[in-house]
Amino acid sequence: MDHPPLLSPRTVPQHLLRRCLFPAVALISATSAIAQNVEIDPSAIEELPSIQASANEPFVKPQNTAADSTSNPETTLSEVLVYGEAESESVIQYPFMPPVEGTKIFAGKRTSVIDLDAFPEVQANNYRQALALTPGLLYEEETNPLVSIGYRGIGEPHRAQFFQVLKDGIPIHADPFGYPEAYFTPPLEVVDRIEFIRGGGSLMYGPQPAGALNYVTNMPRRDREFGFRTQNTFGTDNYFSTYTSIDGTSGKLGYLGYFNHRESDGFRSANSDYSIDAGHLKLVYTLSEATRWIFAVDIYEEEHGEPGGLTAAAMSANRDQITRPNDRFWLKRHVGSIEFQHSFSAQTEISIKTWGGYYGRTSRRQTGGGFGVPVPAAGTTSVQEQEFYTYGIEPRIRHDYSAWSGDHTFTGGAQFYIAHSPRTDKLGATPTSNDGILLRDTQRNTIYGSIFAENKFTFGRLSITPGFRLEMVNQDIVSQDFTTPAMIETNNSKLDIQPLVGLGIAYDLGHETELYANVSQSYRTTVFTQSLIPGVGGTASDADAALSWSYEIGYRGTPREWIAFDTAFFLIDLDDKYGAAGGLLTNVGRSINYGWDAALQVDIFGAFDACCNQTNLSRLGSLNLFTNVSLLEAEIDGGLADGNTPQFAPNYLLRTGAIYSFKDRCKVSFMGTIIDDHSNSDTAVANRFIPGYMVWDLTAEVKLCENLSLIAGLNNVFNEKYHARVRNDGIDPAYGRNFYVGASITY
Repeated sequence: MDHPPLLSPRTVPQHLLRRCLFPAVALISATSAIAQNVEIDPSAIEELPSIQASANEPFVKPQNTAADSTSNPETTLSEVLVYGEAESESVIQYPFMPPVEGTKIFAGKRTSVIDLDAFPEVQANNYRQALALTPGLLYEEETNPLVSIGYRGIGEPHRAQFFQVLKDGIPIHADPFGYPEAYFTPPLEVVDRIEFIRGGGSLMYGPQPAGALNYVTNMPRRDREFGFRTQNTFGTDNYFSTYTSIDGTSGKLGYLGYFNHRESDGFRSANSDYSIDAGHLKLVYTLSEATRWIFAVDIYEEEHGEPGGLTAAAMSANRDQITRPNDRFWLKRHVGSIEFQHSFSAQTEISIKTWGGYYGRTSRRQTGGGFGVPVPAAGTTSVQEQEFYTYGIEPRIRHDYSAWSGDHTFTGGAQFYIAHSPRTDKLGATPTSNDGILLRDTQRNTIYGSIFAENKFTFGRLSITPGFRLEMVNQDIVSQDFTTPAMIETNNSKLDIQPLVGLGIAYDLGHETELYANVSQSYRTTVFTQSLIPGVGGTASDADAALSWSYEIGYRGTPREWIAFDTAFFLIDLDDKYGAAGGLLTNVGRSINYGWDAALQVDIFGAFDACCNQTNLSRLGSLNLFTNVSLLEAEIDGGLADGNTPQFAPNYLLRTGAIYSFKDRCKVSFMGTIIDDHSNSDTAVANRFIPGYMVWDLTAEVKLCENLSLIAGLNNVFNEKYHARVRNDGIDPAYGRNFYVGASITY
């Protein structure tokens, strides 16, 4: 989603307000007024200490479902500005996206809100914990700072390349089309929530078949001119993390800045260390009640070692050993953005965001060797440098209107994006060379344009949302190969034009529950190394773009304060699936993936008190028992891998556990992840097998006083030994039992 727009508020079920929007003091005032049938003065609430808007949350309440007025009696309040939560607050948010928020329509889509306030403070960007309440997401673990996430066997999780990955609605892949790898993700300390829109997200954010992951970051607090927070954590293998932020609002200007440093030696015997430095500045200028500007700058630099993969036998003998003592990776990302928001009326608003910057990726890897085999002699090294100079602009509009005895919403927009990304490949003379003989010089360019529109038609309890998106992607590459006596130049270009359609349907059953169904197309163009550079990475020259259909039908809701659930059947038909076969990257066939997933959360204390009409246990806090499961059947039909199970498609993925919390003073969680056997190969290569595993984490956060909190955690409690991931160079062993302790000071 975008940064919070300035909108006139709309009627919202009181249940939703209680769960996620009003500050406690406003909630008490509003509830009291409603009980007495008294109209609330907006200024009375606006003067209360407000929670700051999170970066993607509107200034006002989300749109209610179509039939709320018929299913739940409620009182329409006067116009009130409602702000999202501040970095200093911990308000658990709604588990699903509302039907309409800002310039986005979510009605009839399968959505999940990953609210990090539901857990004790997540450390070291541990996505095994951050994704604990969300079904279907396969996290490929790494001990370095990079993130890899897959979904329902659609493709390789590496750098979440089959997702559209965004930060406050802005793409953060190096190049979303030519090189869709998200090497950067924001520190979770500044993330309010992660919004996950499954396959239907292709019509809203971009074409990738797995959907969209949008990191929603905090905005400046509005209740004071200056706020301060610092958190410092220490742990196993010289782990150290420090996060320091300042924020506040003075008059019309709000500001938020942070600095984050994180480092560790890693658990391998050598070369598994990493170091991160990240800084951010955000300025919010509220020109009037209807107009706002948001300026943001990100600076991120990271370095880590790559100790190399192992064979199964080597891993069994000594998980800590390494095979590549000198391989290193460096990353730089410097990006700025500007967003303009304007509300013409209670029915119409626009947002225009523009962004641009620099992304640099450099790697040094020794030549020779094989799967889990130490590099013999290691006399030379391959030095690869890729740079990405990018610029994008995206205007969006939302308009509410009445017709045919119903209230409807139209959203539409366009995106234009350009990227220039030079790449050089060099041969270093020694294992530690960072420069060398130029082997190949490549100039890569992407020009992208899209237009998109959706309309939510509402007829009583029923909403129908058709959508359309037109993708236009032009890729151009000039490659000069110096490996032969006479330089060989290759000049390739291609233009892909792809229309995408979708349809979402939702039916409100009352009591905050609904049925939903969605069918949407998605699309993944061939990336640079899959069709345009012959010979690089064993590329097939005939690889075609992948086009898929995603079908989903489900039932979700929060019928009581103490329960939330979501269950759905799904089918994904992915034509021209990418994969490796015969030493080439090519289309391995058509992938048919189908199954069922479900998520359930129950507050045991709240449920007991509700059944017994008392509050005895609720006074002790809440005990949230959760479980979510994804059952998957997948098979490749036709092509080189006919009859095989696609890569990264385990038959089951189960997460379960318990989270205890007492007001805002204490949180303790015990969370487990259980994954079935699977493979990283579409063609069932024997040494790419990944055995199933079960791993548990215990974490805690305790607030000692108003300004001081302690955090601690024991990861992989039972010291499970499993494959974190399998790559071309071998098996990466997972981190064994490890711990951390730290403290947070706020003002």
